[in-house]
Amino acid sequence: MQLPDGVHSPGDVCRAARGVGHTNRTFVFDDGQCAPRQPGAGDGGRGDGARPDTAGLKMSDLDSEVLPLPPRYRFRDLLLGDQPFQNDDRVQVEFYVNENTFKERLKLFFIKNQRSSLRIRLFNFSLKLLTCLLYIVRVLLDDPALGIGCWGCPKQNYTFNESSSEINWAPILWVERKVALWAVQVIVAIISFLETMLLIYLSYKGNIWEQIFRVSFILEMINTLPFIITIFWPPLRNLFIPVFLNCWLAKHALENMINDFHRAILRSQSAMFNQVLILFCTLLCLVFTGTCGIQHLERAGDNLSLLTSFYFCIVTFSTVGYGDVTPKIWPSQLLVVIMICVALVVLPLQFEELVYLWMERQKSGGNYSRHRAQTEKHVILCVSSLKIDLLMDFLNEFYAHPRLQDYYVVILCPTEMDIQVRRVLQIPLWSQRVIYLQGSALKDQDLMRAKMDNGEACFILSSRNEVDRTAADHQTILRAWAVKDFAPNCPLYVQILKPENKFHVKFAEHVVCEEECKYAMLALNCICPATSTLITLLVHTSRGQEGQDSPEQWQRMYGRCSGNEVYHVRMGDSKFFREYEGKSFTYAAFHAHKKYGVCLMGLKREDNKSILLNPGPRHILAASDTCFYINITKEENSAFIFKQEEKQKRKGFAGQGLFGGSSRLPVHSIIASMGTVAMDLQNTECRPAQSSGGGGGSKLALPTENGSGSRRPSIAPVLEVADSSTLLPCDLLSDQSEDEMTPSDEEGLSVVEYVKGYPPNSPYIGSSPTLCHLLPVKAPFCCLRLDKGCKHNSYEDAKAYGFKNKLIIVSAETAGNGLYNFIVPLRAYYRPRRELNPIVLLLDNRPDHHFLEAICCFPMVYYMEGSVDNLDSLLQCGIIYADNLVVVDKESTMSAEEDYMADAKTIVNVQTMFRLFPSLSITTELTHPSNMRFMQFRAKDSYSLALSKLEKRERENGSNLAFMFRLPFAAGRVFSISMLDTLLYQSFVKDYMIPITRLLLGLDTTPGSGYLCAMKISEDDLWIRTYGRLFQKLCSSSAEIPIGIYRTQCHVFSTESQVSVSVEDCEEAKGPWGARVGTGGGSTHGRHTAGGDPAEHPLLRRKSLLWARRLSRKGSRHTGKAAAEWISQQRLSLYRRSERQELSELVKNRMKHLGLPTSGYDEMNDHQNTLSYVLINPPPDTRLEPNDIVYLIRSDPLAHVASSSQSRKSSCSNKLASCNPETRDETQL
Repeated sequence: MQLPDGVHSPGDVCRAARGVGHTNRTFVFDDGQCAPRQPGAGDGGRGDGARPDTAGLKMSDLDSEVLPLPPRYRFRDLLLGDQPFQNDDRVQVEFYVNENTFKERLKLFFIKNQRSSLRIRLFNFSLKLLTCLLYIVRVLLDDPALGIGCWGCPKQNYTFNESSSEINWAPILWVERKVALWAVQVIVAIISFLETMLLIYLSYKGNIWEQIFRVSFILEMINTLPFIITIFWPPLRNLFIPVFLNCWLAKHALENMINDFHRAILRSQSAMFNQVLILFCTLLCLVFTGTCGIQHLERAGDNLSLLTSFYFCIVTFSTVGYGDVTPKIWPSQLLVVIMICVALVVLPLQFEELVYLWMERQKSGGNYSRHRAQTEKHVILCVSSLKIDLLMDFLNEFYAHPRLQDYYVVILCPTEMDIQVRRVLQIPLWSQRVIYLQGSALKDQDLMRAKMDNGEACFILSSRNEVDRTAADHQTILRAWAVKDFAPNCPLYVQILKPENKFHVKFAEHVVCEEECKYAMLALNCICPATSTLITLLVHTSRGQEGQDSPEQWQRMYGRCSGNEVYHVRMGDSKFFREYEGKSFTYAAFHAHKKYGVCLMGLKREDNKSILLNPGPRHILAASDTCFYINITKEENSAFIFKQEEKQKRKGFAGQGLFGGSSRLPVHSIIASMGTVAMDLQNTECRPAQSSGGGGGSKLALPTENGSGSRRPSIAPVLEVADSSTLLPCDLLSDQSEDEMTPSDEEGLSVVEYVKGYPPNSPYIGSSPTLCHLLPVKAPFCCLRLDKGCKHNSYEDAKAYGFKNKLIIVSAETAGNGLYNFIVPLRAYYRPRRELNPIVLLLDNRPDHHFLEAICCFPMVYYMEGSVDNLDSLLQCGIIYADNLVVVDKESTMSAEEDYMADAKTIVNVQTMFRLFPSLSITTELTHPSNMRFMQFRAKDSYSLALSKLEKRERENGSNLAFMFRLPFAAGRVFSISMLDTLLYQSFVKDYMIPITRLLLGLDTTPGSGYLCAMKISEDDLWIRTYGRLFQKLCSSSAEIPIGIYRTQCHVFSTESQVSVSVEDCEEAKGPWGARVGTGGGSTHGRHTAGGDPAEHPLLRRKSLLWARRLSRKGSRHTGKAAAEWISQQRLSLYRRSERQELSELVKNRMKHLGLPTSGYDEMNDHQNTLSYVLINPPPDTRLEPNDIVYLIRSDPLAHVASSSQSRKSSCSNKLASCNPETRDETQL
């Protein structure tokens, strides 16, 4: 075979070495070895016949002589290693030669080898049981009445005489033993004797007396040597030998056999099982020894049978003592005394050991059996410390799904079970399904106890109450690695606290980073109010039955809508959406909501793993698409009731009104009731709204026809397929023309131009890139400091900057990497530039260089060192010019000596700010959700006390959302990250929940996927009337999908001294967003609740106050006299006014001391007489009210960019007013 160019065979190498100056010897390869060969031997003096021509070599090669390589450094040896050769003087060393001796081989077979020694012990155990059985057979065949005596001696009859005190020892010394029985016993005795002697020989370690005086050896000699002696001395063949003592040897052999058995199968035995086995064997041996001993000794007495002796032992050891059977002679009586003493000493010790092991087992939790793991499904929950709140949240959410009712939960925790946890796990509801194991996930033994390799899933949760959260993440990472190493096929659901540690567990199937979700949610709370409440309600499992028994309309509506969750279904298999195959996404979303009351929010293509939220009207649905929708329950659990008019409706033409009356409803679902949606096929375009002032807020355009205003307003239909000629491009790149190309007169020409791009510096690995508004040039670090001027600017307070929009202030302890996710959603490219709010970071500690490097590229982002409990710091950072204040829970206060006291400082500080700055929207993060009842606390508010009792009643009814009726949570003013734990739990059933949540929060940006935003309903938009018509308006004009409403309504918080307040006072109150709910009595929408009539609101208000007084039992009974009520109101208002003035003077004095203007503080008003709540996917006939904020999923601006930018610009300029609703009004400082 020819070799490739440049490659030489080993023979060529040797021949080349020979040809270079050394021609006297050759080396011929033979199986890898070179042997010397004389030249010319067998080849005519030509050597090996393959000798290279030395004449062809260069002179330079001949001048340099190369010594021949030693044999061990040849080319083949370099490749294959050293080969043995003849001249190598090596010495072969054999190891473990001591095991080759006969004794060591016997020791290996009888003792060391687990499997062979197990067989030996099993044989020994069987032999001992056989001797006991032969003894029983001998007793049954022996009858002392037939005569007793030695072998071959004359038999003597014996009769017991009770009057005689003398004992005849002959019946005790001699027994009748058949020849065949004697032969079998002798053979067994010889085998046992030889085995015992062999084991003594093998286990001998230099001290023979230690072996001889062992109890087991003595018993063996007593039961075997007499039988061997009878072979040589026949008269002793009838001698009594206590063979029944072999039961103790059998017990010892059984213990050793169990140990060897567990060693042989390589499984750790249970100490509890061993102790129970020892106790049972001890009891059995005591009873058997007593039975046989008393029966034999009583041969000289009453000659008891074996059964009678057994009965006597059981009665005696059970301390019953009937007295009908008693020993007659003193030897048997002495044996009973000895047996009782032994039992009183041995049994308590073993019982104590058993109880101790039982207590330890209760602490550690025992094992999850292999049989149950193979026949039943279970999940494992790994935590570092288990608290009752965490446990109940997990169990309630996990078992809320019907298909998980048969699952078992195995908790693996290194700490001892808490008292409260132990009490809960003893409840029958959980005791049969939850197993607590004390152990570590880093130990394979504990993972084996939990049967991790057979688990359906493993949830690894971090300890968020640790002061060092990074250390807590490190422990979580090690647990995840250990589980993945032990059970690579077990799905992992990991919770990480710090975002920089997320990439260490990216191999897990589902990962939730706490700080990422927390900061993104708090950021969206500032532009989409109560986003935290919206997401929390979506990720909690509920049936929508909370608050249905309440007389309050808002509680019934709020509780009903809170049952909406996200579900998925394949479009081809769906009754909701399969009729819309080939239609646009917005068409299917609107008609599914109109017909079934479901909200289609996104989908996933079969050939693409990415989930798209509202892909837009250009997306055509296919049968293979997976649809994601919001509904009370999933489609499989829904019933559909069709009316007779359905067929008639389908035969109608498209120009007819779809909802002519209540009898023309096409489909009624049990999920939602349908409303009326007017459609006008003639008016297919949206026209710009006529702005009546400089407020700047965009409205939903009111269509008119031929300039006539008398016609009833109508809404354009939603097209089945997007028409490029009539559909407004929903890429929202009109923001460029709106914000940058045509600046407003207020901004002038000095506006700073922003660019859109990806942030150049990411603070941690694994952050999702998001297109954002960026500065053209990075800001110097000195310019990021708000309260100190630098050489670039001299501004030292927020007023000097002249911000057009109000500030967003974030109070945090440190500038962690998670805070980066607070800035990104507020600077995303789809946020209009004129809506960007300045962000001020109020930090307790100075941020490091890496964090400043990451945020210096964002516009209007500043920081300041200070604390939220310092009034001067709040005033300097511009709190009077702020619209939102976010108070982040501090890591140093997350743990406290007393449970639930970790939030004490935060709650008091926020309560102070709530009193000092009542119009400020404060969002607070708490460690414990149960502490939210203290937010905005009113000591004498009977309505809040009534809500407290409602919460307790809902908790008793088994609700997972008992805290939802707390006003701060319903309004989105308070948030706890533990509420998002259910997001990880739900992902076990809904694997799409984490990606959808990240898309809603803006943490991930998938091309073609929409984003969450909000729009405000003003007085000019009330012509739409209902939520269903709003759905049609948004789908037909701007292709936006509404998913819910944030409603703020006026409310009176009654106290003991003020239970009834006039309706006019409520009408004058302002909402939290700066607009009045109603002005006097002219507006009919000032106090509407969902679907209500204005005429019934005074009655509802009276019912509300009666309900509050009845539940709180603190409402005072009023006589109904107007004078008394007027005096009470005047006193209360006077008290409030004096307190308000005192607080105002305090703030103004501090502002004057700091050199700050006090003009802005005078404009702050008290907006405490309102309540707000979230309605997720309300029914289509829900009436809109002023100041309603609608949550929207707006399509991706960059998803379908038109090829011609000129046509896009002209289209945007014609339809901008109706397609780009603002989420916030501009506010001039």
